[in-house]
Amino acid sequence: MPGSVVATTMEPVEPQSLKKLSFKSLKRALDLFSPIHGHYTPSDPASKQIRMSYKLNAEYGLVKNLSSSQSQDQVSNDFKAQIDKASTSSALSLLGNDHISDLQMGRGENSIISMPTLPPKASETCISSRSITGAMVPISGSSERYPSTSALMERIPSKWPRPTWHPPWKNYRVISGHLGWVRSIAFDPSNFWFCTGSADRTIKIWDVASGRLKLTLTGHIEQIRGLAVSKRHTYLFSAGDDKQVKCWDLEQNKAIRSYHGHLSGVYCLALHPTIDVLLTGGRDSVCRVWDIRTKAMVCALSGHDNTVCSVFTRPTDPQVVTGSHDTTIKFWDLVAGKTMSTLTHHKKSVRALALHPKEQTFVSGSADNIKKFSLPKGEFLHNMLSQQKSIINAVAVNGDGILATAGDNGSLWFWDWKSGHCFQQAQAIVQPGSLDSEACIYALSYDVSGTRLVTCEADKTIKMWREDETASQDTHPLNFRPPKEFRRY
Repeated sequence: MPGSVVATTMEPVEPQSLKKLSFKSLKRALDLFSPIHGHYTPSDPASKQIRMSYKLNAEYGLVKNLSSSQSQDQVSNDFKAQIDKASTSSALSLLGNDHISDLQMGRGENSIISMPTLPPKASETCISSRSITGAMVPISGSSERYPSTSALMERIPSKWPRPTWHPPWKNYRVISGHLGWVRSIAFDPSNFWFCTGSADRTIKIWDVASGRLKLTLTGHIEQIRGLAVSKRHTYLFSAGDDKQVKCWDLEQNKAIRSYHGHLSGVYCLALHPTIDVLLTGGRDSVCRVWDIRTKAMVCALSGHDNTVCSVFTRPTDPQVVTGSHDTTIKFWDLVAGKTMSTLTHHKKSVRALALHPKEQTFVSGSADNIKKFSLPKGEFLHNMLSQQKSIINAVAVNGDGILATAGDNGSLWFWDWKSGHCFQQAQAIVQPGSLDSEACIYALSYDVSGTRLVTCEADKTIKMWREDETASQDTHPLNFRPPKEFRRY
């Protein structure tokens, strides 16, 4: 009717993804510029024939007309000259069909283009005549014989060190007793007991041989992230998220000192091996040095831009090495209280450091890779040959050169220290009643002898590992391949 408004309903338009639109655009371009799909531009037969003629003359021109009486020495000398021309032909082949056609326009099929002689490679000039004449293969269409190019391949053994065979490790004991995540561990220098700190705010001391609980220490009001046992005194040191660092007298089984100064949670601590100082690092991005006896802070090592989550000490410079969430590793001059050098090899947080007990090397664990460095200058040695693909929470190495790394997904990998080869990959199994997401290892440590490994996990358990005595090289063969850049086929 005139004057009336007709209501029209629009159909909803389905939104198209970017991938679908890209395929439509690609199909439209193919329809415009390539009507015959799957067909390539036909090659020029004349150019192909000229190129093949040149290659035949360059490769076999010196040997196709040799007499049978020619000596092997002459063959060797002529073939060395042929190597030079072979390098010339490889350079010419890079020019393409059209360029070769232009160069040979007006010449016969068998004509040879004069090209500048390229200098032979170093590996070619060093090959002896004996290695060249040692392998002879017949040429098709000719009764003569000429040296095989396989003789020119120099067989060089890999320079990467071959790993030492280690027996696999197995879990032989599971200890329960904590009511929260087990976050830290430390062994007694006498190797009779070890202590663990947990998110239940307690420190428990366990017997190494039997795994029985011997003592429980209470005093912290937050989870305990760091533990250290003194080799020079009967002291145990602990640090936690409550900003407190405590000294426990193991003769009286109580806390006798507290070190106040951190502005946030304390994530790691370490004892100097020769002098009575304690080093702690935390979320305030500072590594603090404490006098054990007087509770006074000797100095504050400031320079990191984020949480200091790992630290170890040495008797000689650099006496302090720290790893941080700012992805750097710093070497510190303890006397001057300043940074000696900074390592920036990692791209993600450096959560764990471990010093080799016998060598002047250490390893750092991060989510991007596990790297090995030398001391005292901190030269980068190599990465571990596999990728654990998890956040590395803890690393430990024993005197036999077995490196253990623990991830936040419950993965426990064992490596050969010398070569970086991973010879075993284990997975933590959560206890009944725990979530699968609690398959996380927060801390691990070898005992003093290096024959036992203890892991602290998020399912509130402590697991003990040792080598499988029944394993041999026949049951568990060493499957090792060096890195690609070190392989020689």
